[in-house]
Amino acid sequence: MDKNYIDVLEKIADIRDFPAGAYNIRSDGKSIGKNDSEKIKIEFKKDVSGLDIYVSPDTVKESVHIPVVIGESGHTETVYNDFHIGDNSEIVIIAGCGIHNCGEHESKHDGIHSFHVGKNCKVKYIEKHYGSGDGKGERVMNPVTKIYLDEGSKLEIETVQIEGIDSTKRETYAKLSDNSTVVIKEKLMTHGNQFASTDFEVDLDGSDCSASLVSRSVAKNNSKQVFFAKMTGNNSCHGHSECDAIIMDNASVKAVPEITANHVDASLIHEAAIGKIAGEQLIKLMTLGMSEAEAEQKIIEGFLK
Repeated sequence: MDKNYIDVLEKIADIRDFPAGAYNIRSDGKSIGKNDSEKIKIEFKKDVSGLDIYVSPDTVKESVHIPVVIGESGHTETVYNDFHIGDNSEIVIIAGCGIHNCGEHESKHDGIHSFHVGKNCKVKYIEKHYGSGDGKGERVMNPVTKIYLDEGSKLEIETVQIEGIDSTKRETYAKLSDNSTVVIKEKLMTHGNQFASTDFEVDLDGSDCSASLVSRSVAKNNSKQVFFAKMTGNNSCHGHSECDAIIMDNASVKAVPEITANHVDASLIHEAAIGKIAGEQLIKLMTLGMSEAEAEQKIIEGFLK
């Protein structure tokens, strides 16, 4: 990979070379490096583009990297990755996609990820999206995440999109069993004429299961954001969704909650807050010697931290 590819790889996966452990690095539709570990096996799908990742039961303190880099203007792809995680495993999965588009054609990556998590697992999934390049071609990403948790398991997702993506539609669906937990933390920033849609849907089917969905976003210039959160409590459960957004310039942010309780012991909460940066925050930082632009940037960095 040339320097631009390596720089993008570092942005989305915090690596500049092949990592330790299991990995598959994809560049412009092809695998440029793949490795299994003793307990994590990666297989290429035969019917569609994508991977099957198999994690043996009782796998602990291991990681798997599956980042994607696109540098060819006009390259579009749909990739299907399925994770099969054995009981009692504790692993970290680092994914993410970066597009460096210096041409005039749209480059797009649609990543469909499914997680089939066994019993009593702890899984952390980190997904970063990033765009760069001085061309006129748009950078488009449409990630879909499907989560199926067995009894006693926890999946924590950190998803970040801070820069360079012109259009994105982000869909996440989760189905929870007894005593399972899903925690999703989203950080998102749009500017210019960019558009971002986030769609969460969670079925709380198991006894004493729980879900926490938190989205923090900043919308600048003429960009638009839409946040959907749908939770259905079908058993004794707890669900909490939260959308906090800073709106600037001529941007638009819309939050649409939907919570349905089908059980007397289902406890579901939705919170939303959308507003501009408070004037007193700016004044306080400006009295410390910052310009207004510097103060705004510092507040945004703290909000998205």
